[in-house]
Amino acid sequence: MNSAFVSWTDFFAMGGYAFYVWLAVTLTFIPLLMLVVHTRLQHRTILNSVTRQQAREKRIQAARQAEGTE
Repeated sequence: MNSAFVSWTDFFAMGGYAFYVWLAVTLTFIPLLMLVVHTRLQHRTILNSVTRQQAREKRIQAARQAEGTE
């Protein structure tokens, strides 16, 4: 099996189409990276929200129990 490129320089030059090829690669990977970062931030935000909601529900339940015992 033969390599399509003789050297790394030829690989990065992409047969004279380097600008278009690397622009396409960049315009593909940047949105994908942004999607991963956004997803992780949303995940963290949702988990924090759930934790706060559970703590609030426990406080409400404790207050109701305290009212009932008085």
